[in-house]
Amino acid sequence: MQGRAALVTGSSRGLGLLVARELGRRGCAVMLCARDEAGLRRAERMLREDGAEVASIAADVSEPSAAERLVARTTEAFGSVDVLVNNAGVIQVGPLRAMREEDFRSAMETMFFGPLRLTLAALEGMRERGEGRIVNVSSIGGRIAAPHLLPYDAAKFATAGLSEGLRAELAGEGISVTTVLPGLMRTGSHTAARFSGQAAREYGWFAAAAGLPGLSMDAERAARAIVRAAERRRPELVLTAWAKAAVRTHGLAPATTTRALSLACRLLPDAGARPEHLVPGYEAAAGVSSSLLHRLTLLNDRAAARFNQRARRRAA
Repeated sequence: MQGRAALVTGSSRGLGLLVARELGRRGCAVMLCARDEAGLRRAERMLREDGAEVASIAADVSEPSAAERLVARTTEAFGSVDVLVNNAGVIQVGPLRAMREEDFRSAMETMFFGPLRLTLAALEGMRERGEGRIVNVSSIGGRIAAPHLLPYDAAKFATAGLSEGLRAELAGEGISVTTVLPGLMRTGSHTAARFSGQAAREYGWFAAAAGLPGLSMDAERAARAIVRAAERRRPELVLTAWAKAAVRTHGLAPATTTRALSLACRLLPDAGARPEHLVPGYEAAAGVSSSLLHRLTLLNDRAAARFNQRARRRAA
């Protein structure tokens, strides 16, 4: 990766920030991209203090005009886009009854059309050079549709399909495409997720699962694995032992897996009499008064503080 230029979306915090930091440590010049300008400034300072050559640009990848602007800005700053990491995402948690069509559209724009447009914009330069690396961060939810995450699942399925197809079509042009399918990781994303239905109860199960050792993975280790996979041009990377086991089980016994997910769904909260809609995690957490949940989320809460997952107030 020494001397190459990378564009990483969703890189002001969480996994994207850690992947950008790891690329910088391996000699890449890194362009950070996210919607939050204040978060980007903090992230840029963190990486610069770590010795990386870094710049940043505020953009929303769901906007059709963003892709060309991001690629042009990265090329202007560093000369090219050699590595593209499509990581930006939104997590919407809640039962289908509490979801709206717009939630699915938002997920698809951010996690499918955003990566598609960025890939098409970056391909021109990669083809001219006859070399490039594209990393698409999908999810275990892009192989196994977990209940209460349907907009996220649908978009991640689309991303995984796009990524696998791109690898087949671009292999002969010297451009590698790596599909990343992470399981749960301790990135602090529970504070940034949006919860619908009975928001506090949805927050409770999601935050607990995302922070449990054994079920979730250390995010810094995940970032190192992702960058190694890009270096080695691996076609696919499944992260966490639990996720690997789930993918294998689903492949061998899809009907059994679906029945298990149906049983799990019955344990999750219903939408409630007056479903809430897209409540930020840090607000949903205020409705939970459980010392047990605090202990279960302790590692993930610490990750949120370390990886720039700062709470923002929801606009009135």
